[in-house]
Amino acid sequence: MSGHSKWNNIKRKKEKTDSAKAKIFTKIGRELAVAVKEGGGPDPASNSKLKDCIAKAKANNVPNDNIERIIKRAAGDGDAEKYESIVYEGYGPCGIAVIVETLTDNRNRTAGDVRHYFDKFGGNLGTSGCVSFLFSEKGVIVIEREGREEDQVMEDCLEAGAADFQADEDVFEVYTEPDDFSAVCDDLEKKGYEFVSAEVEMVPSTYTAITDPDAAVKMQKLLDALEDNDDVQNVWHNWENADEE
Repeated sequence: MSGHSKWNNIKRKKEKTDSAKAKIFTKIGRELAVAVKEGGGPDPASNSKLKDCIAKAKANNVPNDNIERIIKRAAGDGDAEKYESIVYEGYGPCGIAVIVETLTDNRNRTAGDVRHYFDKFGGNLGTSGCVSFLFSEKGVIVIEREGREEDQVMEDCLEAGAADFQADEDVFEVYTEPDDFSAVCDDLEKKGYEFVSAEVEMVPSTYTAITDPDAAVKMQKLLDALEDNDDVQNVWHNWENADEE
């Protein structure tokens, strides 16, 4: 597991403009609405998918009022839009594995956009399953290191049920089994922790470096294009040196 590139990706995302933040809020709102409809209703106590989405929303500073409003609207008939979850897999430049998770109301538009980005920036869209075997689903919680003792944080995290703990120079990264994610978040919040990010992610088992500067630029453009697309919820990849670009 290379936590370092993960943390730098977060920093890069958090440094984006207000308009980009508004887009993130919209995407998380869509995830919350779908979780209510597909996960079993508006109560996070009985809807684990919704509970996970709420943890992600809070880590991204989505106000509680917004979260409650989205859930209420999705539970009623106020949200008439129907979104379909589609996952695309492919390769970026130099064989970087990429998974693209989307929620769309028009699968033809989304498929066309995703294929276009891969073609334009030196990658190729593959078939379902072509790279997903390189990833495993894990809960990932990131906590600011500043002002905290590593031993105490590690003890608290393992007590809460974390599966793995890693310390970086700036942050602590906490890994959980997907089913334990919400419970670990709850326990750590009760202990007074705030999260830089918290969500269930596709974590790569191996990472691939890009040594060619031109290929690195293309790879970054591919990631940016995907992340800026309104239909794309998450982009997972195994680019080792993403943080250096």
